[in-house]
Amino acid sequence: MNCKIISSVKFFCIGAILSFGLIFAACEKSESEQTATITENSTSNKNSPAKKSPSKPVPQNLFAAIEAIEPFFVKMGKPTPDEWLAANPESGQTFDEYIKEVPTLPTIERKILYVQPLGKFNPQQRKIINTTAEYMRLFFDLPVKVLPDKSFAPTLSPSNFRFHPQWKTKQILTGYILKDILQSALPKDAAALIAFTEQDLYPSASMNFVFGQASLENRVGVWSLYRLDNQTDNQKFLKRMLKIAVHETGHIFSIRHCTKYVCVMSGANHLGETDAHPIDACPECMAKICWLSDANPKQRYLNLAEFCKKYGLKTEAELFRKKATAVSH
Repeated sequence: MNCKIISSVKFFCIGAILSFGLIFAACEKSESEQTATITENSTSNKNSPAKKSPSKPVPQNLFAAIEAIEPFFVKMGKPTPDEWLAANPESGQTFDEYIKEVPTLPTIERKILYVQPLGKFNPQQRKIINTTAEYMRLFFDLPVKVLPDKSFAPTLSPSNFRFHPQWKTKQILTGYILKDILQSALPKDAAALIAFTEQDLYPSASMNFVFGQASLENRVGVWSLYRLDNQTDNQKFLKRMLKIAVHETGHIFSIRHCTKYVCVMSGANHLGETDAHPIDACPECMAKICWLSDANPKQRYLNLAEFCKKYGLKTEAELFRKKATAVSH
């Protein structure tokens, strides 16, 4: 696989990129060989709205919560040759390491997650976007606002899109969306601005496609629904959306790939690997999320259980209820 390497440091993940940053892409492969690679671009922007927050206290109940929910998660085993860690060895990130890194966090001034529908959506896609926004609100315990639809310009510059040379399908350049559409529209109170589009995406001429791309420095990201409903039912389509949305938003808040547990923050090399991950964060990553948003672990789990019950995710609902019970003892 001949991928363009932006930096020697590699992270992540299924379907996305952080331009702190990550590119998840199928590179120079046929459509039937949709594995992915992510590269990191460490270029910073001195005018970026992302600011490092000073250290804040850690509630002692978070350490107890980590121990309480550990039995619900499977430790990461040796990766098979097609899995993310086989090609991208990573050291992971413990809760202690996360807080010592002084990560990018929501602040009093920037605490809202904005969701921007970008393009034209069928009824199923519309429902998935709204449901995903609801899950993001409960998962991060942060307010979420879905913005009015925004359309692409009727005529795009040739530098902003292409027709794939082999597949002949139209694709939008992610850099155009991030810089020209989202960055200038970032609300002053936004912890992040995340666009969902039905268009296929690509990050550069050397790559076939990406599921998404995000910028930690500028708090913006875009994810595509284009490939997520391939060969799947409505429930699996929903779970893929939930996983990718919270995974990439987690990256915007400086959460690295999880290598200790099979976790929603674990890296993935293809959709099959993502499908094998849970929609929930492991003990270490749960503590990061609760710390960054000052969430109560028990109430967060109860809220997530109700969400899953509402949308027919019975197994996940029961697991969230059990975790709520575990952290209350």
